[in-house]
Amino acid sequence: MITVRRSEDRGRTKIDWLESRHSFSFGDYYDPANESFGALRVINEDWIKGGAGFPPHSHRDMEIVTYILGGAIAHKDSSGGGGTIRPGEIQRMSAGAGITHAEFNASATETCHLLQIWIMPSKRGIQPGYEQKTIDPDSARNHFARIAAPDPRASEVRLVQDAEIWTALLDAGVEAIHPLAQGRKAWLQVARGEIKLVGETLKAGDAAAITDQDQIAVRSKEASEVLLFDLA
Repeated sequence: MITVRRSEDRGRTKIDWLESRHSFSFGDYYDPANESFGALRVINEDWIKGGAGFPPHSHRDMEIVTYILGGAIAHKDSSGGGGTIRPGEIQRMSAGAGITHAEFNASATETCHLLQIWIMPSKRGIQPGYEQKTIDPDSARNHFARIAAPDPRASEVRLVQDAEIWTALLDAGVEAIHPLAQGRKAWLQVARGEIKLVGETLKAGDAAAITDQDQIAVRSKEASEVLLFDLA
């Protein structure tokens, strides 16, 4: 079964320095039909104005992943983690028993465009932590490449959950296939471009919840970037 979640149907936040689209209930946006998908709790697509950002605030018991689509964001947290995250990198912060962090656009003038992802952990009260890795562009070119997992390789960040994140950077007219093990489900998020998924055309911001399938075949109609969440 494939259920499409169109970009324009997402929740919306717009203030002077931030525009955001919410795939699931978040903040003042509440949608009882879209509160989470398995352990996937949040996918926010954010546009942050130059010089602006999120002042220090706290989280706990959540795996928080940042994936940059344009510009860069500077991160600092109470675990000692910090850095500037740019396109081609993935960052993961385990909030665990409690963490305070701040995120600000690293540019005074350029808009930062990113996906912020929250995954509910399988263990509560863990030691907070921070990780940032560079994604191998060759491994993701016209293929799905894993970038986060509970048993990460050198170029992947760790998730405290039976969940994996995969990315693909597709040229126009390319098909990429991801096998889906029995009993697992997936969420496919189109970050940019336009793709075909089992007869459905998905554009940037669109997504699909996928269950009861043994594989996911994505064909790009133009140069595209997609994220795939493989979930228990």
